[in-house]
Amino acid sequence: MSTFQQPHLEYGVLWPILLVFALACVGVLIEGFAPRQRRFGLQVTMTGVGLVVALVRVIWIATDLNTGGVAPHTVAEGAIVLDGPGVFLWGVILVVALAGVLLFAERQLDGGVSAFAGQAAALPGTAAERTASQQGMDHTEVYPLLLFAVGGMMLFPVAGDLLMLFVALEVLSLPLYLLVGLARRRRLLSQEAALKYFLLGAFSSGFFLYGLALVYGYAGTLDLAGIGEVVRHGGPNHPLLVVGMGLMAVGLLFKVGAVPFHAWTPDVYQGAPTAVTAWMSAATKVAAFGALLRLFIVAFGHDRLSWQPVLGVIAIATMLFGAAIAVVQTDVKRMLAYSAVAHTGFLLTGVIGFSAGNGDGADATHAVLFYLVAYSVATIGAFALVTVVRDSNGEATSFAKWTGLGRRSPVVAVLFALFLFSMAGIPLTGGFIAKWEVFTVALRAGYWPVVVAAIVASIVSVFFYVRFVLLLFFVEPETSGGAANGSLGAVAVPAWGSVAVIAVCAAGTIFLGVVPDPVLHLIDNAGSFLG
Repeated sequence: MSTFQQPHLEYGVLWPILLVFALACVGVLIEGFAPRQRRFGLQVTMTGVGLVVALVRVIWIATDLNTGGVAPHTVAEGAIVLDGPGVFLWGVILVVALAGVLLFAERQLDGGVSAFAGQAAALPGTAAERTASQQGMDHTEVYPLLLFAVGGMMLFPVAGDLLMLFVALEVLSLPLYLLVGLARRRRLLSQEAALKYFLLGAFSSGFFLYGLALVYGYAGTLDLAGIGEVVRHGGPNHPLLVVGMGLMAVGLLFKVGAVPFHAWTPDVYQGAPTAVTAWMSAATKVAAFGALLRLFIVAFGHDRLSWQPVLGVIAIATMLFGAAIAVVQTDVKRMLAYSAVAHTGFLLTGVIGFSAGNGDGADATHAVLFYLVAYSVATIGAFALVTVVRDSNGEATSFAKWTGLGRRSPVVAVLFALFLFSMAGIPLTGGFIAKWEVFTVALRAGYWPVVVAAIVASIVSVFFYVRFVLLLFFVEPETSGGAANGSLGAVAVPAWGSVAVIAVCAAGTIFLGVVPDPVLHLIDNAGSFLG
């Protein structure tokens, strides 16, 4: 007679994730029972304080790992892996989430209301929507949705088995589909973006799950380290493994917006509330690339010659396509969206830097982690600045509206140029060091054609970034589409939270470019994935 074995859960190291999920549930209760006028303050305070507390505990855990007080190990019966890269990614995700909360809470730019719809269930243009807008209503449910997504993002890069990997993917994805469709202005565009994101996301999840089943059929285990052992010893029916890897890659490459799975990116970035775009553009990439690295290094690392050339081709296509299409954009958000596609290719260049001479993949992991940090601060800062350039219809994202902004608001123009220069990889910015790192590991692994394509894409990127900077400072408004002065975008003064996010991102971009050693040292101390 078999007896029930009680699972052992190490709550001491799991409670940052458990706290995030618990606060999300409390946020749902606040929506159900708290008076409407008090919900905003309660949600923002609880979410912000809770994320700070979780971040403090993550720093504590990282310190224990670094000093040897805690050794890297699996927890939750092997479903979660506690190691240096995973804990580092926890910290990045929580910091990005704090920036997201501050941007979500912005109410000063749009007449005392947030960027989120007053009543999402009301059809656009109906009396119900006008009533909700006149009463100053907005959806404070966005804060528990953010927390649910953050919890999924924290689980994703530390998942120790395929089942947890899939659960985390769904938990982080579903709240994002809702958040994308909650814009107060241009609601039809926002809802269209949410529907596209949901439909394409559902298909990609199906591919991922089917690939998961095939990999399980090949290895006979869901554990990533166990799969790695089977792959190392060469299990039977290798084509089953290859097809499974390919299908799982589809799900992950969709999340990061790689070509040809990028179709959702420009529409979602443009249609979503810009605060959501700023947060998800960074947080989703951090979580998804963390999961992709762990999966392909720990589980599939010993069969790298089956997947590295494919990812190399995808990286080349992603970089060149993203940079080329960004050149012809006339909307700031869509330009940044295609720029994000190109950056996905640069990150994939770092992923394929995993080489046989460095079996634990530490060099590739460290290069990608630094790139994620540099990309996050630049993209959050850039999208945060997009929210402050406005006209009578809200955010002014057309290039014509930004013409000559350097004369009207030199501070905003200089900061936006700084973030663009970092994305372009100009020296003395974080983006330059980040590209240097990923190019170096890819060259060391022998993938020089990918690096050559990356350099070409970088040159193209410099062109459209510098062209936009010239538009900001050196183009007269009358020469850009005939825009009259009255139709140009004006800079609104945001609340202190948005100002803090922009300032920290600008300081971080300069710091990572001028003094990158502290962050590089921190990443080096994180070590490699536990396999």
